[in-house]
Amino acid sequence: MPAHDTAAPRTDPASVRPRALSRKATGADAVFEHGARLVGASVLVVTGGVALFLGWQSVPTLQRYGLGFFTTQEWSPETDTIGIAAVLTGTLTVAAVAMVIAFPLALLTALFIAEYAPARARATLVALVDLMAAVPSIIYGLWGGRLIMPYAGELALFLQKHLGWIPVFDVRGSDPNAAVPDATRYVASAFCAGIAVSMMVMPMACAVMRQVFSQTPPGEKEAALALGATRWGMISAVVLPFGRGGIIGGTMLALGRALGETIAVVLIVSPAFEIKWNVLEIGTETVSALIAGRFGDASTGQLSALLTAGFVLFLITLVVNTLAAIIVNRSRSGAGAEA
Repeated sequence: MPAHDTAAPRTDPASVRPRALSRKATGADAVFEHGARLVGASVLVVTGGVALFLGWQSVPTLQRYGLGFFTTQEWSPETDTIGIAAVLTGTLTVAAVAMVIAFPLALLTALFIAEYAPARARATLVALVDLMAAVPSIIYGLWGGRLIMPYAGELALFLQKHLGWIPVFDVRGSDPNAAVPDATRYVASAFCAGIAVSMMVMPMACAVMRQVFSQTPPGEKEAALALGATRWGMISAVVLPFGRGGIIGGTMLALGRALGETIAVVLIVSPAFEIKWNVLEIGTETVSALIAGRFGDASTGQLSALLTAGFVLFLITLVVNTLAAIIVNRSRSGAGAEA
């Protein structure tokens, strides 16, 4: 019997019409697009509204005190002497101490989770870091004031005894080599507050760094290992250069939160309106702590001055967070990665 050909008939490619792709948005697409635009615009409106409100409330203070408001150390409404030079210095000092402690902890934790931790333990470690970020700031303040401060005072005494020749570690009017050193000179300081704030901002920086490290191209990592590099050699040659933008951006995001931290600082520091770079010495004040402590019983003029201080802090944190977001977005898109 003759064999029957069961193959499907061939179609001339020239006669096949390409399928038309419709770019017309459906109703659901239009609703989603307009909703996303509305939400994005509302964020800008709220941020702009806050800036306009604070700026408008700052006008009376700036008209009354002028540039002296930014150069005066004292905050004494009774004598009509008001300035934020000391509290700005205290804000930067506490934030600097916090970042010096938080940065290496965040970096090492992120590297361990991304590169060294077993797969089964990785999810647990990520959840624990995220849980630290969710702890209320008052808990960190109580932890720092009741538990850490006595030990931080002993550490401050040790630092002055061995590094007191560096001005930042000197405590004026205290002899660390005395038979019975004055322990009260080493507590309630920017150093103690910085320790508590560092534990608050570390999870934020760690999360950003870890996400960027996890996006390192696996091919580049495997190529480095195939060429004989150790795991640390692969990390230093591939992972860290790729995640440089995430490291910088995560650190700046943490810095933005450290600049505005309030409750933990209020519970730890002893208010002092004096420009001092001696981080181990008792007494300092930050902008946010000043507002929290004086807002309730402030007069109209004092309220305007507090809002002006808040406006300055708002501008600083806005600039820091905006730059951090730009850097992180560039690192996630691979724009800052080396070839």
